[in-house]
Amino acid sequence: MITDRDLIEAREAFTALRAGIANVIVGQNAVVEVALWAILSRGHVLLEGVPGLGKTLLVRALARALGLSFSRIQFTPDLMPADILGTNVLSGDGFRFLPGPVFAHVVLADEVNRATPKTQSALLEAMQEGQATIGTETHPVPVPFTVLATQNPIEMEGTYPLPEAQVDRFLFKAEVGFPSESDLVEIVRRNTEGDGMTLPDPVLSEDAVRRAQAVVAEYPVPRPLMEYAAQLVLATHPHGGQAPDAVRRYVQYGASPRGSLALVWGAKARAFLTGRHHVAVDDIQAALRPALVHRIIPNFRADADDVFAGQLVDEAAKAVRAP
Repeated sequence: MITDRDLIEAREAFTALRAGIANVIVGQNAVVEVALWAILSRGHVLLEGVPGLGKTLLVRALARALGLSFSRIQFTPDLMPADILGTNVLSGDGFRFLPGPVFAHVVLADEVNRATPKTQSALLEAMQEGQATIGTETHPVPVPFTVLATQNPIEMEGTYPLPEAQVDRFLFKAEVGFPSESDLVEIVRRNTEGDGMTLPDPVLSEDAVRRAQAVVAEYPVPRPLMEYAAQLVLATHPHGGQAPDAVRRYVQYGASPRGSLALVWGAKARAFLTGRHHVAVDDIQAALRPALVHRIIPNFRADADDVFAGQLVDEAAKAVRAP
């Protein structure tokens, strides 16, 4: 049972966490918010943006401020599953397991679409089941465990796009935009004056993160809001009764049931971070794009007419009446 004291302590810790990250990351508040939702929801995030926008720095700063272990995997076409998971090595007393970089609390999968499908799938068991199987032995990953994967939307030549089933394993997707002029000036100033950019000091610990996750899991969600989340997902299906004309015309496949889970988890995490004791309609609506944009598969008409998944999510939301 979560007490008021647990709630206050967890919220104060995450307030300090956001302040620490803000001292390193300029702008990108929405991306930081989605990453925190994923941490609190025990989920994973797909970060999409052109190179040089600070995605790697953001993940490193997040892991450092959380007081969690961090590892970075640079995905390349020649990367093998054993390079991620680890392998059994021969030592003086027989074989022993040498863990790979996936055995960290926060794992950055950099340019995940540059590795072959066989290597990409090596992450699936860890992301979904919280464990990795090497040979005949199964090894649990640390708890908490979050994968933040990046992909470049521009350089698609020589890449291996993630299968829909694997994309669906990411609870949220965050689009990392280009900074404004004022943010760009601040980035230049911080990196060229004094000792340059430094990572934040840890403000949380493993136990504090786990307690915050437990607090978020206990947040009550009224049944009308759960029904609203379900209706939003159903409205993304072209053959559903609530689908608007744009969805019927431009969507090949709608969001999976995991979309409903992502909406509710995102709403819980947002309510917690904004200091409320309950989930509101605004929380569901704020989680809409991060939860559903990567789960909608547009058809060839959408490509021809330059209609994107984010627009279709917005159209689906307009077709559903909020409680």
